[in-house]
Amino acid sequence: MRIAGSTVLLTGATGGLGQTIARELAVRGAKLVLTGRRADALEPIAAEFGARTVTADLADPDQVDDLAKACADTDILIANAALPSSGDLLEYTPAQIDRALAVNLRTPVMLARALAPRMVDAGRGHIAIVGSISGKTATKSSSLYNATKFGLRGFTLGFRQDLHGTGVGVSLIQPGFVRDAGMFAATGATPPAGIRTVSPSQVATAVVRAVERDLCEVNVAPVELRLLSAFAGQFPAIAERFQRGSAAERTVSQIAAAQRDRR
Repeated sequence: MRIAGSTVLLTGATGGLGQTIARELAVRGAKLVLTGRRADALEPIAAEFGARTVTADLADPDQVDDLAKACADTDILIANAALPSSGDLLEYTPAQIDRALAVNLRTPVMLARALAPRMVDAGRGHIAIVGSISGKTATKSSSLYNATKFGLRGFTLGFRQDLHGTGVGVSLIQPGFVRDAGMFAATGATPPAGIRTVSPSQVATAVVRAVERDLCEVNVAPVELRLLSAFAGQFPAIAERFQRGSAAERTVSQIAAAQRDRR
């Protein structure tokens, strides 16, 4: 899939990772459409990249429908937006749970469903879903976040099979711990000892590579984290015992405490 000249809808454009992805796409000649909840945060980013903007709250189904209609000419969808959704589920209100499920899971599914038919008719297009290594292995204080990321992984891999042969690709990009953006930049937390991080530019490069090469699943993480997540996905009971009281568990708890007001 050629990015140059293609109309690309990017959700979550105002976050640090979203801005890095937008910059990488702009360099490659994409016609960018950026979306976020706040127009005042979107406009400076759009001005930098010569992008069009559509303001939308992705927790609101009607606004998601309006977004899809406003972006009906999309050639490439990059679903990057997500809420932190960390912390003990028992601390969440039903409304907060609904919001997390809507932004992190329902919206990518609905945008893919709305935009894919035109791509199929054209015989070209791509849908890239930015998930997380947390979609492969569960951790304490992350049950809701895990649920949305596990769900995204299942949806993306299944939808890819549905669209095989149509000329439309579907990819899943799963970052590990990202420095200088996302949860570490927002909370001041530090990654567990011995676990290396990746940069936002590495994630953006992976997104571009997935689109251009129609890759199925790209795990953007150091080899040790990829191996640990693969092991934990296959042997969750053993992984659970290893995690208890570990540095990883302390890091997740630190992040959850710092993100309590972002639900």
